[in-house]
Order: sequence, then structure tokens, then C-alpha cells
Amino acid sequence: MNSLIQLKNGVASLASDDWTIVQLPATQVEARKQAGKVVLFKLTGEESVTTEQIENTIIPATGKIIVPLSVFIARHRELANRVAENEVGVWLATHELLEHLIQHQTDINELPIIAIFVERFADGRIFSLGTLLRSRYGYKNDLRAFGDVLRDQLFFLKRGGFTSFVIRADRSAADAIASLNDFSQPYQGAVDEPRPVFQRYNRGT
Repeated sequence: MNSLIQLKNGVASLASDDWTIVQLPATQVEARKQAGKVVLFKLTGEESVTTEQIENTIIPATGKIIVPLSVFIARHRELANRVAENEVGVWLATHELLEHLIQHQTDINELPIIAIFVERFADGRIFSLGTLLRSRYGYKNDLRAFGDVLRDQLFFLKRGGFTSFVIRADRSAADAIASLNDFSQPYQGAVDEPRPVFQRYNRGT
């Protein structure tokens, strides 16, 4: 079953996916512990990708691909022609720094898609990253959420500027679409509607 939801002109629908997400090779990583408990989230800015992983990442020779940020930076020369053909997007995990992308890709709107991977649904940094890409860095193209993406997140991801969502494989994407209508008029301003509700409606005197 198709798990990609695409927003176009504010309308959500199931869509076929033209993009292949390139994954990093697996690596043996020791669990970090604090006070005897496993730390579930990587720290923002934490280095977690090895040189060997970057070098051993298999990049398909053809087709539209979304590559890991670390691979995009280290192997940018190899990808340059395909970037020019709008065949390359970038994905980053919630602990990775957007500044690293901006430093190596001056015009991020040359990328047709940027995707954010959320390892665990409770990691709220994905919302901040979406907002920063839209507001601070002016990204205008497809912004995708994938990983542990669940129904109850979609409305708020949309508010943060996301335009496509890959729903977790064990959940129904068709059911998730309905969540985008969970709230009729949000009170706060956000990326999708900067004005708070008291500016959108005149209650009269």
C-alpha cells in the first residue's frame, strides 16, 4: 500500500513516489547511557556518521535520489551534474545541523526536495527544522517528513511547512490524511498561516 501523502494547493492525497531514499550502511554503535538509562535521542550536532559509511553508501546511477546530508557534502562533486538536472534531494536526521547544509549548498532552492528523518515520533525537533527551512532559509520546494511519522503529527507538520509525508509502514496513510482536518481554525500563526486567529477574524466592536 502506498504510504506517501502529498499536499498540493492545500489538498492532501495519496501519491506515487518518484524519489528513492538512499540509506547509509549499517554500523555498530554502542548505546549511550545516562544515569543507567539508554539515551534515546542523539544530541543536536552530534557526529554519528562514519567516514566508512559515507564512502560505502551505494548511490543509484539513475533516477531521482534523496541522499544523506553527510554523503551530499562529502561526495558533492560526484553528484554535481545530477544536482543540476534536479535529480538530487537531501535528507537529514533531526539531530543534524541545517547550517551544514546551508554552508555547502548556497542556494537550497536548487534542491527539489529536502527530507527530514525522525527516528522516534516523540522527537519534536522535526517541527523546528521545518519551520527554520521555510522561514529563516526561505526554502520553497517539497519538504518531506519520513521515518516514525504518525497520523497525529501530520496537522502540526503541515503547520511547520511540510508538504509530503511518508507514513510509517504499519499505519494507514489513507486514515492519516483525515488528520489534516482535525482542527478547522488553528489559533497560533505558523508557516502555513502566519496570522494568528485574532488577526484573521474581525469580531466587530
